[in-house]
Amino acid sequence: MTRTSLIAVVAIATAAAACSRNSITGRSQLSLVSESELQTAALTEYKQFLSENKVVSSAASKDADMVKRVGNRIATAITKYYQQKGNANELKDYKWEFNLVDSKEVNAWCMPGGKVVVYTGLLPITRDEASLAVVLGHEITHAVAGHSRERMSQQMVAQGLQTAGGVALGNNTRALNIFNAIYAPGAQVGVLLPNSRKQESEADHYGLIFAAMAGYNPEVAVSFWERMAAAGGQKPPLLLSSHPSDEQRIANIKKLMPEALKYYTPVRN
Repeated sequence: MTRTSLIAVVAIATAAAACSRNSITGRSQLSLVSESELQTAALTEYKQFLSENKVVSSAASKDADMVKRVGNRIATAITKYYQQKGNANELKDYKWEFNLVDSKEVNAWCMPGGKVVVYTGLLPITRDEASLAVVLGHEITHAVAGHSRERMSQQMVAQGLQTAGGVALGNNTRALNIFNAIYAPGAQVGVLLPNSRKQESEADHYGLIFAAMAGYNPEVAVSFWERMAAAGGQKPPLLLSSHPSDEQRIANIKKLMPEALKYYTPVRN
């Protein structure tokens, strides 16, 4: 066996040993970095981002207040969903934060641990609370379903960073560079290492359920993604860079709607 072949075999074996089954989606995922390490690194990155950008005060802005209100309802719904599935412990370290940032970018994202940002440029397209709930449900699903950890682990394997005991971020420059390529807002989260079709499908699926559980009509998702697609033009909104909106996706969302509607009870303000 050649050295290259041996390395490949070791990589495959190590990756297989590092797989874990997601308790909600039921899918096996590669996991080479601990959730606690990711949350610690994400908190540092989140604080730095907020310090370098214009955060809109919820005390002075109805839009910022709406972001917090919708976000907290989604977080409550997700917590309830995990409790019902007997997996509440998985979210025990989540400390939710929802901030609106003044930026023309059409984007929103969620880091591990529940650190969420919505850009003001997204609001003219969401238009209402229910559509914002669909976006937040989608983005938060990426975090709680471990999608970025999975992408980071896959990239580590590709760069030969896999180890039987996992990879500690610490001062591992190569691992931190991969982390920044996925999580750092300055690197445009999700653009350098975009989500897979499977991950996008999961985020659409459970995002609709979480929005519905929070009391928002999931049916608005169809018109929202149609507006996102129409806003694309020659330069798609940043949110579409890793979240392609096309006829197939909208068709899939329509197929998911009957299930999501089972969770829907209108919110009472």
